[in-house]
Amino acid sequence: DTVRRYGGKITECEPSTSSREETFARVQAATGGDFVHPYNDPRVIAGQGTCSKELIEDTDGLDMVVAPIGGGGMISGTCLTLSTLAPETKVIAAEPEQADDAYRSFKAGHIIADDAPKTIADGLLVPLKDLTWHFVKNHVADMFTASDPEIIDAMKLTWKHLRVVMEPSSAVPLATILKNPEVFRGKRVGVIITGGNVDLDKLPWMQG
Repeated sequence: DTVRRYGGKITECEPSTSSREETFARVQAATGGDFVHPYNDPRVIAGQGTCSKELIEDTDGLDMVVAPIGGGGMISGTCLTLSTLAPETKVIAAEPEQADDAYRSFKAGHIIADDAPKTIADGLLVPLKDLTWHFVKNHVADMFTASDPEIIDAMKLTWKHLRVVMEPSSAVPLATILKNPEVFRGKRVGVIITGGNVDLDKLPWMQG
């Protein structure tokens, strides 16, 4: 609704990577417009890298930065910035357990794609692409996953104690930290929180 209020034109498709890409191609052919990939584009990656740039400018001596991963745009931008400006800081990726194709790719050493995974962290449903995979395989130090219930617990924690509204996708990094205290205990850890796009009438803990 907000996109429509700002005059945006919405073309709907099925909730799968293949359907999205087919729809992209059809709209581009019909309009003659330029296609800017939402994450596998160097301009998008550079823009997303400004998050970690601001983080290290505000906080000295971070041991790690944890960022969410789906298609890999945010984590690629994080890698780009930290490998250049703070190479001693490790980049840790966090992914939903129920959409863990990036995690499996990281462990296998090659891209493994799921077409239509299911998780409440719906901003992280897309697969890695060639450009983002380059950053993941070369610069990500480690990767962890969190289940949907663990993601919900992280959301509730920030809502209750920090008064920060975060969507499921942006709660994944905190959820993985809480799940793996032995990895992060005693470390200076930066966490990238990526958004608060939630429908208050459809909160994940109200479903079912």
